Amino acid sequence: MRGTYRGILMDAFFYLIPLFMAGVAVVMAVAILRRSAEVRRAWRSGLTAEARCLRTYTTTSGHRDHVSTTLHHVYEFAARDGRTVRFEEENGPATVVQGDIVTVYYTPDRPERATAHAPRPVANTLTTVAVLCFLGLFAAFCLSFAAGAPAVVSDSFSWGDGVSVDDDPAADVPWESDPEIEVP
Repeated sequence: MRGTYRGILMDAFFYLIPLFMAGVAVVMAVAILRRSAEVRRAWRSGLTAEARCLRTYTTTSGHRDHVSTTLHHVYEFAARDGRTVRFEEENGPATVVQGDIVTVYYTPDRPERATAHAPRPVANTLTTVAVLCFLGLFAAFCLSFAAGAPAVVSDSFSWGDGVSVDDDPAADVPWESDPEIEVP
């Protein structure tokens, strides 16, 4: 590692930032796997209820060139054990508006993790696999970048200390020995 402030920043850039980005990809993959498993369990449980959509709203993220809008629904239903359960879900159908009644799927042990998405196990699996493949490739790229960082941040690619552009690294270059060209 170089002793200068600039060298330390370069080391951080080539090591820490790719590792941080790979870590974020792994956290996202775990969250996606967890939610996919929750939805599958809710569909497989066989428990359904009629829920009322209490509210819909959108959130936006991004900036200037690319803005993403996410639709949220807040639902409330009575679970089989009599509890009133309220939950929020992203990316529901835009046709569901406040006051609508929809069928929700839930598990008896965690009804607050219900889903109003219609059962689509094949689509759910394919989407999950596609997103996990993308995140895996992204994390692999970040890790390979960090693994290659020693070659980038080392001084082995530099000219070394004390060498300037006035030094002649190749005296046998033909155009420098041309008698018609005067070199001052």
